[in-house]
Amino acid sequence: MAFTAVCPTSAMTEGGMGLYQVGKKSVLLLWPRGGELTAWRGRCPHADVPLTEAVFDGKTITCPHHQWGFDGVNGKCVTHLVRNALHAYPLQIESGEIQVDVGPVKPARAAS
Repeated sequence: MAFTAVCPTSAMTEGGMGLYQVGKKSVLLLWPRGGELTAWRGRCPHADVPLTEAVFDGKTITCPHHQWGFDGVNGKCVTHLVRNALHAYPLQIESGEIQVDVGPVKPARAAS
């Protein structure tokens, strides 16, 4: 596994969320209340749209495009009877950094 630093641990608090870029991939960090920090692909598995405007209430993240909700602990859809779920990324914390394995990291394109 190749873990890449996403952000310092101080950037996240219990009940919070953060959306970060790791190369060309977006990483959604969620810390459900009373749970552990989790890492997910930062796109809705239903509509494949970015979760940049998503709302996290400390338990469920809701996609702003179609209002689908996903459990912050296991990534499963909680608002519809479907198998759609957030795509999990392995996560580790080392030396005060949150690190995620998103697979091979390709550099983001430079702004033109």
